[in-house]
Amino acid sequence: MNLKSLSDILGLSQTTVSRALNGYPEVSEKTRLKVLAAARKHHYSPNTRAQSLATGRAMAIGHVIPMSNNHEMVNPIFGDFIAGAGVAYSNAGYDMLLSIVQDDDEEQAYRRMAARGSVDGIIVHGPRKDDPRVALLQEIGLPFVVHGRMMGNDKGYSWLDINNTRSFKRATDLLLDLGHRRIALLNGLETMDFASRRRAGFVEAISERGIAPDPSLMFSTEMTEQFGYDISRKLLADDNPPTAIITSSYLMAIGIRRAIGRAGLLMGRDVSVVTHDDDLSYLRNGDSIPTFTATRSSVRDAGSQCAKILLQSITSGSTQPVQELWEAELMVGSSTGPAPQR
Repeated sequence: MNLKSLSDILGLSQTTVSRALNGYPEVSEKTRLKVLAAARKHHYSPNTRAQSLATGRAMAIGHVIPMSNNHEMVNPIFGDFIAGAGVAYSNAGYDMLLSIVQDDDEEQAYRRMAARGSVDGIIVHGPRKDDPRVALLQEIGLPFVVHGRMMGNDKGYSWLDINNTRSFKRATDLLLDLGHRRIALLNGLETMDFASRRRAGFVEAISERGIAPDPSLMFSTEMTEQFGYDISRKLLADDNPPTAIITSSYLMAIGIRRAIGRAGLLMGRDVSVVTHDDDLSYLRNGDSIPTFTATRSSVRDAGSQCAKILLQSITSGSTQPVQELWEAELMVGSSTGPAPQR
């Protein structure tokens, strides 16, 4: 199947079909979808090199991933984000370029991509509170979208984020309404923007109920199952253990559940647990009834939408920032219950 054959099937000119496949804004959305559907049906794959020559684009989107095993973005959740983004790239005829670099080589990686023209845009992962990458990419001139945003600096660039502060305030309020007063927070690294906002929501909720934040109950660490287990074991062995734990990661929640069982306790009765669930396709939070009470937002959907925002910016040439703030859904599962009487 070549471009001429596909054009004959559709009854459209080769120019119109080519422009529809390449995402030109002058082609209507109805026509573009019709062409993409026909291309999939007839297994038409445009020549990427020819597309690049015709459009002056690399037809690729870049993702720069630090090599350090301790980095927050090197975790299973990243795979679901990439899967969502990858579908959007494929539908638009774009490839994905993953660049694995040493932590201190990120800046040069972005500069090399821009200098070589190897990508048309970048998706930035795991923004820190004072992240230099935004200013760098603005200086370089590469279109980009941030998955997340920077606290105190969310103007002038495109981003997609969930309302981390509100979601963790709602989750903490749920525990407080159940009578819990001694609540532990197992957070991600608070140099990361999302974790800082989640802590803010937690502190706001308990402060409104007249509870002073207790540093001995708040942890900022890597979001792994093992850390969830280790920290929870220590907390539950204390003379005055928490009756509830709120955590930023479903992976940590699994470790927390393991620690509760190891202590001879029952989750939801002796210790309540609330987590954030990225709605992972390969690690489901129960079936009809969630295993964990959770604030839920699909990271796969976030990947897809970040990609679509970036591709639209590239094809239209618009420099107007697109910013989306998603609300997380609070799902009540079997991991929470009234505070036990002690």
